[in-house]
Amino acid sequence: MHCNPFTDPELARRLAATRDEMARRNLDLILLSAPEHVFYLTGLDHWGYFAPHVLMVPSQGDLVLVTRAMEHVVIRNQVRNATFIGHTDSQTAADVIIKHLAGKTTGQAIGIEALSAGLSYGMGTTLKEHIDADIWHDITGMLDEIRLVKSPEEQVFMRQAAHAADAGTQAAIEAIHDGAREADVAAECLAAMTRAGSTPPGFGPFLRPAHRMAEEHTSWGDGQHHEAVFLEVAGCVARYNAPMGRLVNIGGISDEDAQMAELCSRAFDATLTALKVGVTAKDVYNGWQAVVDDAGMPEYRRHHCGYLVGIGFPPSWTGGPRVTGLRHDSSLEMKAGMTFHLMSWFTETGRGNYFVSNTVLLNPDGAQVLNNTPDGPHIA
Repeated sequence: MHCNPFTDPELARRLAATRDEMARRNLDLILLSAPEHVFYLTGLDHWGYFAPHVLMVPSQGDLVLVTRAMEHVVIRNQVRNATFIGHTDSQTAADVIIKHLAGKTTGQAIGIEALSAGLSYGMGTTLKEHIDADIWHDITGMLDEIRLVKSPEEQVFMRQAAHAADAGTQAAIEAIHDGAREADVAAECLAAMTRAGSTPPGFGPFLRPAHRMAEEHTSWGDGQHHEAVFLEVAGCVARYNAPMGRLVNIGGISDEDAQMAELCSRAFDATLTALKVGVTAKDVYNGWQAVVDDAGMPEYRRHHCGYLVGIGFPPSWTGGPRVTGLRHDSSLEMKAGMTFHLMSWFTETGRGNYFVSNTVLLNPDGAQVLNNTPDGPHIA
């Protein structure tokens, strides 16, 4: 989070793909406001995204980036391929965008990310009311789809992030014992990830005791660990997030949980086998569900068995508010270069608990797990 991680050819490739899609949709100009998309096309990596950023991408000509004027130093240091227009704190991003585009958009078709977390309702309304355009198109998801397949440069970052996730996970496992302070486990995890090259991930790490396991998106508290501990950790390199998860038992493991651990690993392996180039997301999910059904648990279902990951800014490592999941009803085609948080999740089953997840890269010849921490069972 101090430099632009991308080469000029990589940025040019991304812009070309974006403009190809613009041409396919007959768009003259798009206004991108999602932090992930501004970063994807410019390499701007900072925490200034709490305030609106808008990247204007015309069908030809220079990109124009609009942010608060105070960000000029980091933009000068990181952004090589866009003109910068800063606004004072007595102005809004909309004010300067409207001024910049005055008289330039008559008869044009403009795309806007209507469901972007970086675009407020008020800002979107103001832009549409004051910019003269022939037609406005909602381009929500356009860049998300372009980002699904990772280039060789991006795959390097994903591998580095997975290495950092392993370091944090293994440090957390080693720090867990009966009576361990939740904060101490978290501190060891974060320290190890950081030393392994990670910057702060999109969110997490999620480290919580078994009685809060089902809370999904909460983390450590001010207590001590006396029961199983749920770990879900993502390393983050150049804003590429690589999540993984494990469950650590304290003192021993019950027969039920041990049986569930074995089922969990078998189901994960089946999912990995099902994940191939050319199949659909629902084919992958069905690979996982088939093992669950065969184990006599057809009533146990998950909303997905994983989702695509990559670039992610707080508050998410999923790449924004949308989750592109491996769902039972998704016909998304699997392609080489996609990266996933692939998971096998068994909690509140009535037959024991276990959980394993990894970052997985889909290669032309099959799926590859990028993490190396053993599945377990892990007994502290």
